[in-house]
Amino acid sequence: MLDINYYMKFHKLQSSLESDKIYSVQEMTEWLEKIRSPEPVVYNIETTNRCNMRCKMCPRTTMMTRKIEDINRETFINIVNQINPHSESDWEKWKQFCEETYGIKEDIELEKGSKGEMSENHFFLYVIPKVIQLHGYGDPLLDKHMAEYVRILHERGFYSYFSCNPSNINLERTYEMLDAGLDYIKYSIESVDDEEHKKIRGEASNFTESYKKIRQVLEYKKEHKLQTTIVITMLDLNRMHQKEDFDKLLDAFQNLDVYIYLKSEDCQWYRKDFHGTKSIHWSEICKHPWMTMTIKSNGEATMCMEDFNNEIILGDTNKQTLKEIWDGEEYKKFRYQHLIAKDRIKCVDECDMKLMGDCYKIV
Repeated sequence: MLDINYYMKFHKLQSSLESDKIYSVQEMTEWLEKIRSPEPVVYNIETTNRCNMRCKMCPRTTMMTRKIEDINRETFINIVNQINPHSESDWEKWKQFCEETYGIKEDIELEKGSKGEMSENHFFLYVIPKVIQLHGYGDPLLDKHMAEYVRILHERGFYSYFSCNPSNINLERTYEMLDAGLDYIKYSIESVDDEEHKKIRGEASNFTESYKKIRQVLEYKKEHKLQTTIVITMLDLNRMHQKEDFDKLLDAFQNLDVYIYLKSEDCQWYRKDFHGTKSIHWSEICKHPWMTMTIKSNGEATMCMEDFNNEIILGDTNKQTLKEIWDGEEYKKFRYQHLIAKDRIKCVDECDMKLMGDCYKIV
C-alpha cells in the first residue's frame, strides 16, 4: 500500500516550497515528520526472491548476490498483524485528490463502453495505493505458500496483488490463489513471438503456452464468478518495433476480461537507456522514506523494492516491530540522506527517481 494521507499532505507541502529558496535540513525534517504517519504502512512484502527468468532489463539477472530464500510464514503473519487497510473515508478523499490533481477517475470497465482508460497511471493511482504487493525480485508463482498468504490478507481486509511471469503458471496453484481471494495478478508479456520473448526474458519464457494458460485462468474466473482482475502488461523497452508488438498484444487479448496497458520501463539506469517515462511514480519526487516500508524475503526492511541486494537495511522484522524500525535511527539516517542527496548511496547511483535534495536547496 501507499500511505495515501502522507501522499496528499506532501503534495500540499510541495506546492508551498520554492525551488530557488534555501531550506535547512532541520526545518525540512520537521515539516516531513509532521506529516509522516506514526504507524508504518507496508508497500510490499517480497515473499520470495526466486526467479528462473533472465530478463535483460532486470538488475537481478547480473547483479543480485543475496541468498535465495522464501519469507518465513510466521514473519509474514506477524507483519500483516501490525498493519491496517485504508479506511473507506480516506479512500474517498484519495479518489477526489486523484481526480483533481491528475484528472484520472477510478471508475473503469473492462468491457466495451468503458468509463475510463486502462493505463499505468490509472493502475498506479487506484491499485498500487490499496494493495499489499507480494512481489519484489522474485516470481511469486514459485512460492508454494502464495494461496495461503493471499487468504491471510483477504481475511484481514487487505487487497492482494503481485506481478509474475506467465510461463510459470501452475493452473492448480493459480486457481487456489483465485479461490483464496486474490484481487489482482499481473502477467508480464514482452512479445507475442516466442523467440523475441526469449531474447528479452530468457529461455524459460514464452508467449504461446503462457497465452493458453491465461485463457484457462480467465475461463476459471468466469465459471466460478470470481473477482480477480487479470492484468496484462508489456514494458516499453524503447525497442524498434515496440508499438507494433504492443498492438499485436492488444489484438491477442481483444474482447477478453483483462486490464491491459503499456508500462514505462523501471530501472533505466541499469541498461543506461534513458528514454523517459510516462509514469507518475517515476516522474515525481521519491516519497518512500517517509511514506512506505518494504519487507524482503529474509524479513529485512530495506530502502524500497528496488534494493535488489538489500544494501540499505533499515531493520529486521524477525527481531523488531514495524514501529521500532519505522522510528529507528537507520530510518532517520536514510531520510537525512534523501534530504541532502550527497552521500553515494544506492538511491543516488542506482535509481531513476529524484530525491528531495535533488529538487530543493537543502543545507
